[in-house]
Amino acid sequence: MLSKLPRSCDTFVVLPPLTKNQSVVFGKNSDRPQNEVQEVVLVKGGPRDDKLKCTYITIDGFSPVNTVILSKPAWMWGAEMGANDKNVVIGNEAVWTNNNEGEGDARPKRLLGMDLVRLGLERANTAEGALDVITSLLEKYGQGGPCSEHDDSHIYHNSFLIADTKEAWVLETSGKLWAAERVTSGYRNISNGLTIATKIDKHANNLMEKSKRLGLWDGQSEFNFTRCFSSGGDEQRQQEGARLLKEGSSSSAFDVRAMMNVLRHKDSRICRSCDDTFPTQGSQVSSLSDKTISVHWFTATPDPSMSFFKPFVFTKNAQASPFIVSPDKPLREHHLYKLHMERISASDNEDVAKVIQVLEEDRLAEIETYANDIPTGQNTHDKLDNLLKDCAETEVNLYAI
Repeated sequence: MLSKLPRSCDTFVVLPPLTKNQSVVFGKNSDRPQNEVQEVVLVKGGPRDDKLKCTYITIDGFSPVNTVILSKPAWMWGAEMGANDKNVVIGNEAVWTNNNEGEGDARPKRLLGMDLVRLGLERANTAEGALDVITSLLEKYGQGGPCSEHDDSHIYHNSFLIADTKEAWVLETSGKLWAAERVTSGYRNISNGLTIATKIDKHANNLMEKSKRLGLWDGQSEFNFTRCFSSGGDEQRQQEGARLLKEGSSSSAFDVRAMMNVLRHKDSRICRSCDDTFPTQGSQVSSLSDKTISVHWFTATPDPSMSFFKPFVFTKNAQASPFIVSPDKPLREHHLYKLHMERISASDNEDVAKVIQVLEEDRLAEIETYANDIPTGQNTHDKLDNLLKDCAETEVNLYAI
């Protein structure tokens, strides 16, 4: 049986014509076990070995790979969310299904859903390409293994939201079986339950046959992936997320600020405080465009309502920051994480939020200026190279006061 631990995480995308400047806006909160540190790492692309050690298993390698930036639990190889230098972003969610025997048993150590996020980003240049990478690896190696460093019972299947500058794909899985839905306009969100019903644009070759064999489909009625495989999910948070996207995009000007507001929404439980059983340990917002620069914003710290979204742009000489990379030791606390946790536990939270808001507004205005001044393909400005690094340093200095 898959574990029934607290449900968590939400991933969102809004596409034209509902967005400002015809961009694609992606966002994700990563809710994880308490005290699990999430780091943000930049991994440069290029040639790779013939074999690749993921979190638990070794798989066939692939070369060359893309440059990626990842928000990831510090103990694992894979990532909860991230982006590559080809304008692809991916986030994943835990889902619970009724296919839990044999290939559907999530207890054996196989590929984690987080490994599949990273593999899709490293190996694909489009959203659909990442979908194909993930599903081919899923069918070859399967998914499974503890998704917590300290709790072997924390196991699950996965769903994914994958986007590029032109479209998004929702991929939902149960063991090695899967279905995918293409999204070309409007908005879409996933939480911790299956959502794909009868609109299935791609699927595993043997999906219907296996569903009949498992006794989940009669072979005559319209095939419904969620009806066949779901064993429950957080429908209320899913609905709240959709409501927030609908409201935020009603004027067809949804942007990065609007997505940050969604990720900071407390009443819906989309944003979870540090004292929650499963706090929001990291957050990402991305604005994707093939007409101007694409920008990826990461917190690298828990609770987005108390965190500074720091921008990153892929350039030839892009830099991350050592302050948000975890050391390899038991607590794995990177420097910014430690300072952030000390500050929000010792200070008036409203004061922290106000200072963060000022920092963010300055960076958002700065990014808008760069977007207007820098033509596509010429993102070599020194300040773009060091955006994330400089912001992390600014935040460290703020907490040190």
